[in-house]
Amino acid sequence: MKVRLNVRGGMQLRLDAIDALETHYQAQNHGGMWHQPPEWGGAASERLLSYLGFTKVVRNERGIVTSSTPDQVSGHILTKFADKYGRAVAFAFPGQRPGRSVDGSSVYLDAKGLKSSANYVLTNEGLVYPTFYSLLFVDLRQALSDAAVAAREAGTGLWADDTTNAGFRLRSRKQLSDTQVIMPKLFRRLVDYLGLDETGGVSLAAFHEYVDTRDDRLFTVPDGQSTEFATLVEVKRQTLKVTTEPERIVFLEG
Repeated sequence: MKVRLNVRGGMQLRLDAIDALETHYQAQNHGGMWHQPPEWGGAASERLLSYLGFTKVVRNERGIVTSSTPDQVSGHILTKFADKYGRAVAFAFPGQRPGRSVDGSSVYLDAKGLKSSANYVLTNEGLVYPTFYSLLFVDLRQALSDAAVAAREAGTGLWADDTTNAGFRLRSRKQLSDTQVIMPKLFRRLVDYLGLDETGGVSLAAFHEYVDTRDDRLFTVPDGQSTEFATLVEVKRQTLKVTTEPERIVFLEG
């Protein structure tokens, strides 16, 4: 798939292997605009910008950056494909790439080189969830997985508040936006499902069946079980959890 360029020649990036808490998510089924607890989504955004070299970042009331110091910085990305939305799936780095590499040249990225990427830094600092897809090389996935596990075991960043695997009882929609820290994939499926209920309710009675219709194919590591996301989602009345740790889930590119 090819990257889609806008009229100015710019493009959107999808930072490979990571997923920050949603700050602006348009739910399907006319479900409106949603966000996850702003503390950690905002922290990931601010750290990304500071790592790439931006300071004095100013945002408007919608959280959109309106100015920074400097206005632009040098940086580079390594990418090998675009996703179905035309976004370059990439590792992002500050500054110019060392050596004689030119745009479009082939570059070998190993686990050592990965550690200077923004993707790795955000994972290592516990500001994002590891979210792996099948086209990611195994050694890079393992390095990011190790960083995520270390951050979780230390209770670093969002892991101090995460309830993805421990489970939680859903009582209100406000809870999802303001306090409940869960992996963004689960959050997106939840709010898309809740958008079907025009009464504003939060019943999970049919959530498992809904997730099953989304056909999020994956395999788990290290056992290599091929399945779908619905089989990892456990619903008991109003209590919900994912039974497998995020770093052990590898989604298939759709």
